[in-house]
Order: sequence, then structure tokens, then C-alpha cells
Amino acid sequence: MKAPELDKLRRSGFISATAREHGKKLIKPGARIGDIAKEVEKVILDMGGKPAFPAQMSRNHIAAHYCSPPDDPTVVQPDDIVKLDLGTQVDGYVTDNAVTVDLRDGPDSLIVTASQMALENAISVMGPGASITEIGRQIEETAKAMGYQPIVNLTGHGVARYTIHCAPSIPNYPDPRAGRLRPNMTIACEPFVCDGRGYIEAIGKSEVFMLSRDIRPKDSVPAEIVQALSSTEGLPFARRQILPFFGSAQKVEDALKLLKKKGLLDEYPPLCEKPGVRVAQTEHTIFITETGAEVVTRLPGD
Repeated sequence: MKAPELDKLRRSGFISATAREHGKKLIKPGARIGDIAKEVEKVILDMGGKPAFPAQMSRNHIAAHYCSPPDDPTVVQPDDIVKLDLGTQVDGYVTDNAVTVDLRDGPDSLIVTASQMALENAISVMGPGASITEIGRQIEETAKAMGYQPIVNLTGHGVARYTIHCAPSIPNYPDPRAGRLRPNMTIACEPFVCDGRGYIEAIGKSEVFMLSRDIRPKDSVPAEIVQALSSTEGLPFARRQILPFFGSAQKVEDALKLLKKKGLLDEYPPLCEKPGVRVAQTEHTIFITETGAEVVTRLPGD
């Protein structure tokens, strides 16, 4: 990656990390999760970036993809374990990061520490030519050594310009079929650990969507919908984000229904373990250099 592009990736990472740390401080009992999501997105915009996807706050057994609907009344509860997952794009250069706050067990939470240590141990073996199988082994062995299970059907992933998910997948276990890292790859590594079986299912209503491809004239999609979704730049979006463009909830539903009917819409429902299971997630975006690995979502002093 050339210096100007790497500068944009680093700027994106700094914004993501700043918004993450700001949002972490807002996760307190009684806080509305929709308000926190909007606040971290405002930080991203105020710093000159754009959200790479809607900020998501998944509580307790929900591992990922809980995104607040418009006017979400959900509030943080005193015993919640809350995952805040957010990302930034700067001129299309995407970074993705996440943090977990355990309100029951506090800053010394063992499950959060397991996720953090799994990530740090994974990063320690990254670099050009590094085995993705070994990265997964570091995650699994760290989680199990601390009494937890990695979630085996959630993975880290590559990111690219205007692309939030691409190759390679970074499993949370040692997949023998996995390849190796190469210079100029950008990856998001995100160990999910839990006190359950380590397997999630898609459950509930989707609030996160993405166009499966660009809308073409032959698709016969009304101009109002095309214009409203042009602001997403092909990246994921939420109902609450497109509502202002349509002006009413019914128009939003009509637009989503039409796009789905035409095969133009991908949906991302909440990803859940069994009720009662506690899940923690920690995530950084890492750029693979010619000689090592640079964590672009780590703030100075982290």
C-alpha cells in the first residue's frame, strides 16, 4: 500500500479507536444503547470520517449484529456484558474494532480478559507469511486456558477499500485449511469467547442491510430509493440511518421489501448463543507490512 493510502488507513484506525474508547465510557446502567450508537457515529463524523457500518451494541448472549432500530427503548442493565462494535471509512479505507464492557464483573472481568489476551496472542504471531492456522490456535488455546470457548462459527476477516468483509477469514480456532497472511493485507481480528458451547445462530429481525451489488437502470428501482442508498457507498446501513431520507417508517419498509424482492439486498440478523450464555469480543484492525504487523486501531498508550 502506498504512503498516501496507508495514511488514510491509519487515520481511519485512529478515528475508530477514538470512537470506541468514547463509547466504552458511555456504557453504564440505564443508558439507552441507541443513544450510545448515535454518539459514537457522531464522533466518527466530527473527526472527518464516515461510519463503515452502523455502530452495533450486542448484549449478553447476543454475540454480534444487534443494531438499534429507530427509537430503540433498550437500556443497559446492571449485569449486562455489552459488546460495542464500530468502524470507520476514510476515502473508502475501512477499519473495524470492538470492545466489551462487563458491568457485572467489572474491569477485572475474566471473560473480557480472555478475549483481550486471545487477540494480543493472535497479533503476536502476525506478519507476512504468518500461518492463519496458528493465529486461530493462539485464540483457541488462550480462551480454553482461561476456562472459555471460542465461538467457532464467527471469524475475523479481511477489509479492503469500501469493503467491510473480504478474504482471508481469520477463524477463532486452528483451521487446518487456512492459508497465510501476505504483505499489504488489512485484517480485522476479533476473538469471540463465551461460557457456552461456542456456536451462534442467526435469530431475530435484521436491522443491518447491504446492497448485494450496485443498482443498475434495468433493475427499475425508483430514483428515490437509489438516491437514498447512494449515501451508503455500498457499505452496510441500518433502518435508523436511512429513515431521514424516506421520511416515514412505512416508506423504509416498502423500499427494503422491493430491494429484497429484486434480489438486491443482503440482511444481517443478530447472531446469538443460547440465552444465559455470556459472550465477550475484542477486535483490532491490523495492516500486514513487508516486515511485520501494524495495529492501526490501537491508540497511543493502549
